[in-house]
Order: sequence, then structure tokens, then C-alpha cells
Amino acid sequence: MTEAIRAEGLVKTFGNVVALNGVSLSVARGEMLGILGDNGAGKSTLIKILTGYHRPDAGQVYVDGKPVNFASVDDARAHGIECVYQDLALVNGLSIYHNMFLKRELLWGGPLKLLNHREMRRRAAAALAEIGIAVASVDLEVGALSGGQRQAIAVARAVSTNARILLLDEPLAAMGAREARLIIDLVERLKSRGDIAIAMIAHNYAQTLEICDRVILVQHGEITFESPAGATSAEELLEIVRREYRAARAG
Repeated sequence: MTEAIRAEGLVKTFGNVVALNGVSLSVARGEMLGILGDNGAGKSTLIKILTGYHRPDAGQVYVDGKPVNFASVDDARAHGIECVYQDLALVNGLSIYHNMFLKRELLWGGPLKLLNHREMRRRAAAALAEIGIAVASVDLEVGALSGGQRQAIAVARAVSTNARILLLDEPLAAMGAREARLIIDLVERLKSRGDIAIAMIAHNYAQTLEICDRVILVQHGEITFESPAGATSAEELLEIVRREYRAARAG
């Protein structure tokens, strides 16, 4: 598999707080990496560096083997990196197709620059169909959809921008089994295309091991464990975390 994104020795501090301390990872096209860890472990800081929101204090990010220094989130997007955060950045009162083209609306030619609703509907429906998302109509308001459907729309919007590196922030959080299955199936279809590298922040070890090829465990800003998903278990990961808690209480 071809490496899509790599980070080497990332360091990030906020005052006296060390959020990341020498983190290195890579994700190949057609591969899915699970990023596990408790709140405050450094996972979100890592994702924000990879998406251009934060700049690392030290270390280097590479895209397609070339060093990059993102000046902004838009700069990272120009390199094919998209992130779907927990809040999804969807507007509940707008239709599916309006959300798919939020802040990049299509316009008719001419002096008035009117919205081209017909073309946005057509492209939104085609983008959803391409990755296997079924909706009754792209005219439906996003607020009327289930949590799993809204998550799927947010993922579809990211992919429709020709993203080649997709970062998912807790995509299965607070979902029931049926809705989680919808997102798991969607992510597996995207992975099977072979042209997208996916990294997913998660807390649910069992679900992560089910759909990811590799997992890393982040603790106190460092990667303390890395393994192919098939070579570890939720029990092993939980025991590592338990050891940390026991050591913290003993200290």
C-alpha cells in the first residue's frame, strides 16, 4: 500500500502542558488506523495538527512522501485532508444537498449569481449513491435524519471534495447498534476503494478493532502501544490502561 500521510516526532505544548511528545505515525491508502486513548491523552491535538488547525512545535508531517507545513485548515484541505468532527458542522434547518455544498455553493452564470439548486441536487444525490448512502430525497432537512444518517452525510460531504486522507473524530460516539452499523459499513466501503487513507479517533476498543487495520494507544501525549488490529484485543488494551491507573494511584 502507498503511504498517504506520515508524522514524525510531533511535539506540541500549551504553556506548561505537553499535549504531544514525539508522536510518529503513518497511514497508507486503503488502510484504516484506529487512534485510541482517554480524554486529554493528546488525540485531538494530533488530529488538529494533521488538519492544519495547529502547528507543531517540533516534528514534521509528510503527505505523499513530501514534507508539508500547513498554514491553515484550507491549506491542509488543498492537500486532500478532510476531518469529520463530532459536531459534524451540519445545519439542521437546511436540506441534505445544501449541507453537502455548504460554503462551496454552485452558482448559475450571469450577473445575479443565483444558486444552481438543480445541479447541487444532482451532484449531492450522485455523491451519496457512489458511497452507498440511501436517502428518500436530498431535499430532506438534515434535522429530520437520525444520528447515523447525519454522520453519513458529513462523511459523504468530506469525500465528495475528493479527499484522499479522511480523519474521523469519534464517528460512533453515542450511537445505538443499528446506527453504528450504518457508519461501520460506510467506512468499510470507503476503505475498500483503496484510494483513501482513514484515521479514526475512538473510545470503543471492540468496534475499533473490528473495522481498523492497525491501532495505536495514546497516553499522556505519547504512543504507548501499536499493533495490527488482528494481533491484539480489547482486553489487552484495557489492561494497559488499567496498569496506568494503578501506577497513578500508587504514585
